[in-house]
Amino acid sequence: MSLNLRQLKLFEATARLGRLTHAADEQAISQSAASQAIKELESHLGYPLFQRVGRELNMTPAAHDVLPRVIQIIELTDSLKAPEAKSLSGILRIAASVTIANYLLPELVAEFLADHPLVTPDIAIANTYGVIEAVERGQAHLGLIEGPALHRQLAITHWRDDALQVFCTPDHPLASQGRIDADEVATQRWILREDGSGTRLIFDAAVQQIKQQVKVAFALNRQEAIKRSVRAGLGIGCLSRLSIAEEVERGELVVIETPLELSRRLSIVAQPSASTNPLVETFEAFIQRSSSDL
Repeated sequence: MSLNLRQLKLFEATARLGRLTHAADEQAISQSAASQAIKELESHLGYPLFQRVGRELNMTPAAHDVLPRVIQIIELTDSLKAPEAKSLSGILRIAASVTIANYLLPELVAEFLADHPLVTPDIAIANTYGVIEAVERGQAHLGLIEGPALHRQLAITHWRDDALQVFCTPDHPLASQGRIDADEVATQRWILREDGSGTRLIFDAAVQQIKQQVKVAFALNRQEAIKRSVRAGLGIGCLSRLSIAEEVERGELVVIETPLELSRRLSIVAQPSASTNPLVETFEAFIQRSSSDL
């Protein structure tokens, strides 16, 4: 049996959803028919696409390699349905790192929808690693990340610049001092983001640059939890300037100067096929234009 579009759509859905049963439901076919379709596709291609681990299906290296081209075929096929349509429409799946999702994305999406009301946004929040995985698996059309990243298949392009800031409570000894020296970096109790977040990657690299080690009192995956912990006097923190701006303005937190290099680049992550999807291409161009106004 020759390769067909139904098989490709089922493969893409299984890669995106992680389970064949979910993919079968989405494609409105039985699980047995879905299983047979994947087997036929693997037979036609000449290599396995998935390995079962418990109830999850993990993609093989070959599946990771071919998925971008499959997504491109599906999107090109879908674009034939209404070639005369001038209005953008459909679901726009975005995966974003925490800071971007909280402090940049809401206004951007609202402005984009004002011009394109037929678009339905589907937004997922994860750390940098999670965002990259979502784009890689086709769970998101576009990813917005805060940390440094390289990927052999995905296109990662600079979006805008940001910086992390070290902060404490107004009654902390460092607040009156106004800065922290390199030797003091190692003596403080730090409240940081979890491993795998872009914020933590930048902080760890900056500490390594000055040849110090830090005492991590807490590693938390929520910015609000970090800020509350710092305000409670449990230690000092390091987050994006975007996430602490309001608290600094109200005098609840104080920014401390440091010897750490904490500047960073926010980036856009996309499949190479994104340029063939008018909705994704238009949104990416829109946020690139808007970056200087944020």
